Amino acid sequence: MPPQAIYDLGDVNFDEPLYTIDDIREVNPQRFEMEQLTAIVHVDREGHGLVGYKLVTHDEFWCRGHMPGYPLMPGVIQCEAAAQLANFYARKFKILGGDFLGFGGMDEVRFRAPVYPGSRLDLMAQVVRLRAPRRAEFAIQGFVDGTMVFSGGMIGVAISKGDTGAAD
Repeated sequence: MPPQAIYDLGDVNFDEPLYTIDDIREVNPQRFEMEQLTAIVHVDREGHGLVGYKLVTHDEFWCRGHMPGYPLMPGVIQCEAAAQLANFYARKFKILGGDFLGFGGMDEVRFRAPVYPGSRLDLMAQVVRLRAPRRAEFAIQGFVDGTMVFSGGMIGVAISKGDTGAAD
């Protein structure tokens, strides 16, 4: 059984985004094929969450090969879209340090229905645990036409551009 939705999509106005793709680009570093957000439509500062969406087009980079003749949005790309939503919240509202949010892990991710080109993938993320300034845990969910297509948890870690990843 799927978890309860973080936010009621019926209460969200998708016609008037709070943040457009240009606004998202001021916060998130992803570009070109890796941009996986179209707009942010709801921000809940008290509850540390937000709602955004990705318009899934027929010319996404993965359409040709996943799966030929029957394109499905890869689950890893759905998770990337949710991670970009979480990154936007963490960076825009300065809940973590660093220059951007990197994947620290994922928990209990479940894919419940396919996502096809031509869909609007509605995304939700909410902080469930914060260890400022280095780490935040988020509940993440995706919906198409009101049906939950994935859910789970992700850990975001603050990464600075100067980090080499090498051990001292």
